[in-house]
Amino acid sequence: MDMEFGKLKYTIIGLGLIGGSIVKALNYRFGKLDISVVDKNPDSINTALKEGSITRGFTYINEYVLDSDLIFLCTPVKHTIEYIEKLHKNTKSSTIITDVGSTKEEVIHYVNNLPEPPCFIGGHPMAGSEKTGYNYSSPHLFENAYYILTPSKNSGEYSVELMKKLVSEIGGIPIVMDSSVHDKAAAGISHVPHVIASALVNMVKRIDFPDGKMRMLAAGGFKDITRIASSNPDLWQNIVMSNKHYIKDILMTFIEELTEFVKYLEFSNSEEILNFFTTAKNFRDSFDVMRRGFITPVYEITIDVADRPGIIGEIATILGNNNINIKNINVSHSREFEQGCIIISLPDSESVELSLKLLNSSGYKAYKR
Repeated sequence: MDMEFGKLKYTIIGLGLIGGSIVKALNYRFGKLDISVVDKNPDSINTALKEGSITRGFTYINEYVLDSDLIFLCTPVKHTIEYIEKLHKNTKSSTIITDVGSTKEEVIHYVNNLPEPPCFIGGHPMAGSEKTGYNYSSPHLFENAYYILTPSKNSGEYSVELMKKLVSEIGGIPIVMDSSVHDKAAAGISHVPHVIASALVNMVKRIDFPDGKMRMLAAGGFKDITRIASSNPDLWQNIVMSNKHYIKDILMTFIEELTEFVKYLEFSNSEEILNFFTTAKNFRDSFDVMRRGFITPVYEITIDVADRPGIIGEIATILGNNNINIKNINVSHSREFEQGCIIISLPDSESVELSLKLLNSSGYKAYKR
């Protein structure tokens, strides 16, 4: 298989947000391609066919799928292994199979223990949205986003290089790492924070006053730090169960942090309390250029755009000409639960609403963050 991506035969299994965005990104970068799709929802397939995004669509695996050069498994993690089992020994020996799941160790372990394992390269694009489905897919979803690749024992150096090149071509930033490193990192910076956000919401529900005062006042900072608790519960049940070992270990570390903090409160240890917050602030500020208090209100929008020269200037001009003060502009490299690659920080909610109106009416896709 060569790296002439326009000549390859592709199959996307699962035509949701990620699968649909891969289809659109491939077409956007390489023009009309040979793309087969497998999805249980005929409506999504029909929409993609009418748009001309795909060549053919099915609700089952068939000879077109098995003859593909590159197969993307864009299904929930629990179904990834099921599809690998169906594809194993039935595809061409040169076929590369990859996935887009949020956990990697379980599937890599399964593939490595197969007799005559396929060429499987785990994939995890750190991009997405709280919205789901093909209708929310975008050809620019992966631009400037980290895209993790976790090779299996039969991947081969050339196939890994091909996937790195393809990820770069659709705008992503490829990073190759071991599956266990990926899953521990994902647990620490994505999965456990989601559990904590949901726990905070459940805690407020549990301790709220009979008249719902806390619910009424739960805005600003509280909504910001618990935003991801509004994500799909079925999806997150699946993710947590597939990475429970690392999540449990990191949650125990988090509980230790809280237990220590409770001791500081019990003994009125103001010095340790200050150190607790100072340490967190310093580390937080070291990896995010948009410095802000942990629970202060955030007025931000995200914009889904192609990565091209002058795009930031165009957007800034539209807002500046309407007297909107831009506090900060940042390119998001890790945006698994939000759409758009440009993040704009604004001074207040009025600026957010006006910016959304101006940018959307100018043909951009802008969203409230």
